[in-house]
Amino acid sequence: MTSDRIPGIDPSAVPSGTGCEECLAGDGPGWWLHLRRCAQCGHIGCCDSSPSQHGTRHAREADHPFLASFEPGENWLWNIKTGQFYEGLPLPPPNSHPADQPTPGPRGRVPADWQLQLH
Repeated sequence: MTSDRIPGIDPSAVPSGTGCEECLAGDGPGWWLHLRRCAQCGHIGCCDSSPSQHGTRHAREADHPFLASFEPGENWLWNIKTGQFYEGLPLPPPNSHPADQPTPGPRGRVPADWQLQLH
């Protein structure tokens, strides 16, 4: 997948942080299962299994079609409009949250019954 020819992927967009912007700002319960990165602007949001699903919400509201995994060892993009997955990440590093950040995260905010709160 070459990002220079695909609208919705900006190969210069760096991650907005190391965790879900909205969860860290207090929108929702404040924790996530996995993280997603917008391939157009770098926004970091939580995955669709997380209680707040901020990643896909951002992508839809901003009309940014591609989300990338922001998990260590994962190297894929997902087009939210077509449902297609692509291997490879044409984005600048870092390509995941810090390895010492727990999953689910962030440390100290994940409730004991977190598994019951997943989508």
